[in-house]
Amino acid sequence: MKLTDDIMYEAAVNKDTSFEGVFFTAVKTTGIFCRPTCTARKPKRENVEFFTNSKEAILKGYRPCKVCFPLEKYNETPDFIKEILRELSDDPSLKFKDYDLVKRGIEPSKMRRWFLKNHGITFQAYQRMFRINSAFKKIKGGESITTTAFDAGCESLSGFNDSFKAVFGVSPKNSKTQNIIDLKRIETPLGTMYACAVKEGICMLEFTDRKMLETELKTLAKSLKAAIVQGENEHFNVLEFQLKEYFEGKRKDFTVPLFSPGSDFQNRVWKALGEIPYGSVKSYKEQSLLIEKPAAIRAVANANGMNRISILIPCHRVIGSSGELTGYGGGLWRKKWLLELEQNNK
Repeated sequence: MKLTDDIMYEAAVNKDTSFEGVFFTAVKTTGIFCRPTCTARKPKRENVEFFTNSKEAILKGYRPCKVCFPLEKYNETPDFIKEILRELSDDPSLKFKDYDLVKRGIEPSKMRRWFLKNHGITFQAYQRMFRINSAFKKIKGGESITTTAFDAGCESLSGFNDSFKAVFGVSPKNSKTQNIIDLKRIETPLGTMYACAVKEGICMLEFTDRKMLETELKTLAKSLKAAIVQGENEHFNVLEFQLKEYFEGKRKDFTVPLFSPGSDFQNRVWKALGEIPYGSVKSYKEQSLLIEKPAAIRAVANANGMNRISILIPCHRVIGSSGELTGYGGGLWRKKWLLELEQNNK
C-alpha cells in the first residue's frame, strides 16, 4: 500500500497508533509538527504537510508540539517517574504523597494522569499494589503475615488483609496456593512494552498500544490461574539486557527462559517461528512446512496472531506469499523496522 497524503491525513484524524513512527504531521498555520496520534485539534487538510522524520520537519522550520512531544520516544516513561519507580523497587514500603511529589518539583495531577493513562490506576493505587505484591512474595517465602504487613507500611493488620484480598482474591493466610504473574514496563526504541513473567520464564512481551491488550492479559491470567500485578521478577533483568543488545544490533538469539501457555498446535507453530533465522523471512506457507505436522495456512496465521511474546518469538519474520508485510499486532511500521534492523546486522 502506497502511503499517500490522504492516507496519512486520515490516520492523523483517527489518531491511528499503527502509524506511529511512520510520519509526522506539520501545521503550516501554527508552525508546529506532531505525531499522528496527537490529541490536539486537527487542522484543515490544506494546512497540513507530512514528513517521514522529525529532522525534516525541524529543517523546514517547524517546532515540536507541546501536547504529543514528537521528539520523545513513543510512550516512554519520563525520567522523574523512572526514578520514583526505582526507589519503590528498592523499598516497596515507601509512600509518596502529593506533598513529597511537590517537593521534587512534580505536579501531582501530572503524575496521576500518567498512571491512569499507562496503568489504568492512580499513582497511589499503584503504590498500594506494589507494596501488596512485595508482601505476597515474602509470605510465599515463609515470612509471617504480621511482620510482612507492618514491613509493608500498613497501619493495621485488618487493613492489610482487606487490601491483600482485593488484589489477589484470597486472604494472606490462604495465599500460598495463589499464583502470580509479575508485570513490568520496558522501554524500547519502538515504544514501551509490557513484560510478564512467572518463575518458569517470560510469558508475555507486547507493545502497550497493541489492540485487545487488556483481553490478552485477562486470557493469560485465566490460563495460568494467576493474578497479574506490578512487580519485579528474576527474568526481567536478563530480558532488558538482551533486548538492549538486540536493538543495538549486537544480539541475534535470546536465551532468557520463555513460558508460552497454549495448545499443542500453537506451541508447534511458535516453535517453528523460532526456527526462522535472524534476518530472514518466510511466508505463512513456508512456516507451515516447518511444523511437525504441516497445517492449513490460515490456522498457522491465526496461531501466529495468538503469540504473546513479541520479538523473542519472532512473528515479525513472517510475510505474505507475495512478499508484502501483513498481520503484525504491534503495527506494520514496527514490523518493517525490526526486519530492517535484522537485515542490516546479519
